[in-house]
Amino acid sequence: MPNIASQDLNDMRDAVFFEGPEAGRRLSRFWLLMLLSSAIAGAGIVSDSTATVIGAMIVAPLMVPIQGTMLSAVLGDRRNLLRSVGLVVAGAASAIAIGWVLGWVVAGPVDAQTNAQVAARVSPRLIDLLAALATGAVGSIALVRKDISDTLPGVAIAISLVPPLAVVGLTLQARQWGQAGGAILLFVTNVAAILGVGTVVMALYRVHRMSPQYGTAESRALNRRNAVFVIAALVVIVIVPLTSASVTISHQTNREIAVTAAADAWVSATGWSLESVTTDDSGHTVALFQGPPPYPDTAGLSRELIAHGVAPRTVQVQFVPRVTVDLGRPAAPRAHRPHPGERAGRAGSGTSGTGRHPGPAPQRTPGEAAHTAPSAIDHNESRNAMVFSSPAQILGLDGIVVLVVVALVLFGSTQIPKLARSLGSAKMEFEKGADEGAPDEVAVAPVATRASR
Repeated sequence: MPNIASQDLNDMRDAVFFEGPEAGRRLSRFWLLMLLSSAIAGAGIVSDSTATVIGAMIVAPLMVPIQGTMLSAVLGDRRNLLRSVGLVVAGAASAIAIGWVLGWVVAGPVDAQTNAQVAARVSPRLIDLLAALATGAVGSIALVRKDISDTLPGVAIAISLVPPLAVVGLTLQARQWGQAGGAILLFVTNVAAILGVGTVVMALYRVHRMSPQYGTAESRALNRRNAVFVIAALVVIVIVPLTSASVTISHQTNREIAVTAAADAWVSATGWSLESVTTDDSGHTVALFQGPPPYPDTAGLSRELIAHGVAPRTVQVQFVPRVTVDLGRPAAPRAHRPHPGERAGRAGSGTSGTGRHPGPAPQRTPGEAAHTAPSAIDHNESRNAMVFSSPAQILGLDGIVVLVVVALVLFGSTQIPKLARSLGSAKMEFEKGADEGAPDEVAVAPVATRASR
C-alpha cells in the first residue's frame, strides 16, 4: 500500500485526537453525544425498539477515542494515548451508569428472559469477533482514505459499542451478573477488534514511520512496541472466552436439534404437539409440549432420545394442558355464597338465633332502583368511553428521549428556555380568550330553575 502524506497524518490526528485550540469544543461535543446516545440506547433496549438502538449507534461518539488510542499507540504519542484511554473508560462508565438508572426507573427487571435486545448482547461468540474485525478494518481504512469516509455511519451501526454498555447497566440493576459479564465481553471484543485490526492497517500504510520526534528513536520504538504488545494481548484474552462460548453454544444447538427430532417422532402418536426446545441456565434441554389431558407416557420419548444419541437425564419435559372453552354457551348460574360478614349482618337483623331464616329483604322505591341499578347499556357505554392517554403513554420512553434530542439539535440548549416561555405565554392567552368567550352563569340559572320545578 502507498505511504500517506504529512497532510493526511495531520487530518487523521485532527479527526481522532482531542488536542489544540478546539480541544474544549470537541470534548463538550463528545460528552453531549455520549450521554444522549447512552440514554437513547437504554430507552431503545427497554422498549425493545431496534430502530431506536440503531439511532443510538449512529449518534454514539465512542469510536473516536478508540481510534485515537490505536493511532497514538502506532505513533508512540503517550499524551494522546492516555487521554484517549481515559475518554474510553469514562464514556463506558457513564453509559453503564445511565443504563443502571433506566433499569431502576422502569417497572420490572430488564434481562435476557424478558427482553430480546438484552438476550442478543449477553452471549458473544467468535462470529462476533469476526464481524468486529471486518468492521474495524473498514473504519481504520476510512480514517486513512477520505474517499471512503461515507462508510462511517455503516461502521457505527455494524460495530455496537454503546448498546452493550447500556445492557451492562440494565442487567447489573436486575442482579444478573452473568448477563452483565457477557455484555462487557461483547464491548471489550469490539474494542479489541478495532485496536487490533487498526494497528495492522496503520502498519500497512506505514503510518508509524511518520511519527513525531518524541525523544530518541530507541525510546519511541520501545513505547510503540509495548503498546502493540498490549493490544495483541487484549485480542488473545478476548479470543479465549469467545471460543469457549462458541463451543458450548454449538454443543447446545446440536443437542436441541437431536431432541427436536426425537420429540417429533414420539409426539405424533400422543395427540400433543411440540412447542419449543430450548436450553436453560443449568445446561438442560427443555422440551415444551401442549395438548389435551391426560399426560402421555414418556417412556417412548426416552427410547427416541437414546436412539438419537441424547441422554434422557439431560432433557427436561414440560407438559402444558390445552383446554378448549366455548364462549358462545352461557355459563351455568352459580349459587350465591354470602361472605361471613354478610351472614353476621343477616343474623343480627330479623333472624332466629341460628341465623338460618333471614328476615324480609328491604324494599326499594322505583327511584332508588333506577339510581342504584345501572342498565347494561350504561355499563357498555362506560366501557366504550374515550380514555385520554398521557404523552408518556402515547410516545413511550424512547419517543420522549428522541424528541428531546431533536429539540436540542434544532433549537440549541440556549433556545429551549425561550421556547418554553413562549409556549407558556401562548397557553395563558388561549385560556384568557376561552374565559372571555364563555357564556355567563346568570343566563343558565333560569333553565336550571325550571328543570328543578
